[in-house]
Amino acid sequence: ADLSVERRFVPESCPRAVRPGDFVRYHYLGAFPDGTRFDSSYDRGSTFNVFVGKGQLIAGMDKALVGMCVNERRFVKIPPKLAYGSEGVSGVIPPNAVLHFDVLLIDLWNSEDEVQVQTYFKPEKCPRTVQVSDFVRYHYNGTFLDGTLFDSSHNRMRTYDTYVGIGWLIPGMDQGLLGMCVGEKRIITIPPFLAYGEEGDGKEIPGQASLVFDVVLLDLHNPKDGITIENQHVPESCERRSQTGDFLRYHYNGTLLDGTLFDSSYSRNHTYDTYVGKGYVIAGMDEGLLGVCTGEKRRIIIPPHLGYGEEGRGKIPGSAVLVFDIHVVDFHNPADSVSITVNYKPSNCTVLSKKGDYLKYHYNASLLDGTLLDSTHSLGKTYNIVLGSGQVVVGMDMGLQDMCVGERRTVVIPPHLGYGEDGVEGEVPGSAVLVFDIELLELVSGLPEGYMFVWNGEVSPNLFEEIDQNHDGEVLLEEFSEYIQAQVDSGKGKLAPGFDFEKIVKNMFTNQDRDGNGKVTAEEFKLKDQEAKEEHDEL
Repeated sequence: ADLSVERRFVPESCPRAVRPGDFVRYHYLGAFPDGTRFDSSYDRGSTFNVFVGKGQLIAGMDKALVGMCVNERRFVKIPPKLAYGSEGVSGVIPPNAVLHFDVLLIDLWNSEDEVQVQTYFKPEKCPRTVQVSDFVRYHYNGTFLDGTLFDSSHNRMRTYDTYVGIGWLIPGMDQGLLGMCVGEKRIITIPPFLAYGEEGDGKEIPGQASLVFDVVLLDLHNPKDGITIENQHVPESCERRSQTGDFLRYHYNGTLLDGTLFDSSYSRNHTYDTYVGKGYVIAGMDEGLLGVCTGEKRRIIIPPHLGYGEEGRGKIPGSAVLVFDIHVVDFHNPADSVSITVNYKPSNCTVLSKKGDYLKYHYNASLLDGTLLDSTHSLGKTYNIVLGSGQVVVGMDMGLQDMCVGERRTVVIPPHLGYGEDGVEGEVPGSAVLVFDIELLELVSGLPEGYMFVWNGEVSPNLFEEIDQNHDGEVLLEEFSEYIQAQVDSGKGKLAPGFDFEKIVKNMFTNQDRDGNGKVTAEEFKLKDQEAKEEHDEL
């Protein structure tokens, strides 16, 4: 009888079939024609591993394995002349025995094999690929050639993180990852001599096993990397770029290289505010925020050694490359003063605003990014203040100095001369730079500094008697008030503009009422400055 081979099961896909010279791993049951079993690899718990066509097997088996695919099952009948002949095997195989084998092929490779790479997904954009000495983070499923899973990073819920090409990995993996892009998916098939060899790994992987890794690359960097900046939008006019020591307010989305969002300032509805170049943020961000303009959008790609390192933080895994898409809202320096740009000056501009003047002006207030905060035009009336008296923020008191009626200015006020770190709840963000477009409409000259009332002419020598209308030697607030009112009405005296009449008069009165008993006597009453003709009063 001749050799008989019955293909009991053939898998749908058969990428390669056994050829003489190949190495195979297979399971088998050996029985005599009457069904008596004489041998089984299953009982030993390991496959039978051997070269085909090199005389290491009985001739019938050497022939019967040729053309087999992994996962194929063959039922083989071998006559004695292609088995153990008339000799048999003492105590196991009688002479002239026909042998039946039920064979299942598990693995197949050749010593000439190389690593096989099959890319089944490649992203459109691939700015860089894996090179020797790069550090990668990837997910994988590891199976044997027959599809049995032996390991998976997905099950552990964490990536496999390693250097490539420096011997941290099995040689086949070191080679199979080269040239990969972030987001790429590959199947890497590795013969045992480029994997765990004859011994296996002593755990799940047996000796002489081919390994198949289904890999998706999530992250890639090199320890020599610096940050990468991609400019996405730079405003046309950019008078000033951020420098070390500046204070920035910006929005950002933070993602990993594979696009996973880990943080966003937009979701908090609040800018991220920080000094730049001073170590308050991760090193890569400190560097990436330098040289930006207000309104600029840029992408900053930060390798882990300039980010959160091997430990990671929160939703950021260890050794992760970070991608920040930032939008600079504003920045300033603590040393900044108020910046004044004159947009229009009337030809007749001799009377300039000074401390104490009463000013009426219109303004539009906005943030550096153009967001309108407030406008007097919308209210339909001017904003009125006494200059230099603390009725507006310091920067505004500065910005309105030396201005003439009809003049128009743009005044830029840094937060330390504006509303500071706290801002105004619901209106002005903390640490915001403010931009005021101002037009001065009216100016009432104030009195010399410190004076609340001045005489326009000579002072009467009998001042006290004039004020003390009922001549009882005491002046009450009511008498004092009536007298001052009369002087102002008749044009003999002038009050500091922009203040409440009663408040000023009360202050002047209190200043004279030295003992504070609510009335002023002739002794108490005297001019602060006897030589001059003014009523002096510090408010």
